[in-house]
Amino acid sequence: MRFLLLLALVLPSWGASQEKTETRELVGQLGNRSALLILHAAQRKDDGWQIAGEYLILPSMVRRYLEGERSPQLGLTTLKEGSSAILFGRPATGELRGTWREGVFRGTRPAPGGQERERFEFSEEFAPMDTYSAQLRCEAGEGRYSATLAYAVQAGQLQSLDWQSKLVPSGHSCKLSGLRQAPFKGGLRAESGGCRVTLREVGEFVTIAAESCAQACGSEAYLEPMLIDRRGHCQLLRPVTR
Repeated sequence: MRFLLLLALVLPSWGASQEKTETRELVGQLGNRSALLILHAAQRKDDGWQIAGEYLILPSMVRRYLEGERSPQLGLTTLKEGSSAILFGRPATGELRGTWREGVFRGTRPAPGGQERERFEFSEEFAPMDTYSAQLRCEAGEGRYSATLAYAVQAGQLQSLDWQSKLVPSGHSCKLSGLRQAPFKGGLRAESGGCRVTLREVGEFVTIAAESCAQACGSEAYLEPMLIDRRGHCQLLRPVTR
């Protein structure tokens, strides 16, 4: 829901001309730092793309918001970045300039003055997790939201998964359990009744996110994506603003 609000604020010109929208996650390097890139794109009538999104530097959790365009043929892409989700009228912290085609976005990140600051390369292809093993239980929360996560994975095979969240003071909650592992490239996925939970490796971390799991939640509750480090500690992937 927050991403839809962000798109409505940053890209008000989509309107009736919008032909196609999609969200892509990419993993890679910004300079010598691991990063996760999340981009939401709307195709224009000329087959180019209007783009908004964000990237997250790991492990510092520095977040920058993005807005820009991608050309229809060569995939030339320029994304202005800033520290606020509303970039219009605010000073830029830099730009990502490069080409985004065949699932790879690479280029340079010049400073506001134009000088090259660092290079970047992101890919839509995440690492396989067929050798991943972990057993953890962790808690994370912010403001009204709190969650507990427990799972066991042995050599890429999910043994168990229990994920619960709660909102105060309403007490509305989510509870996921009993999901079964499903074939998935570039991570691990568990499903039940249309609800999907996906684990992916992002540098030295693992992300976990739920999709289409409203049936497991109270009317106001939700499952916020989380980031898991090698020690089994969890933190929320995005700031909680609801």
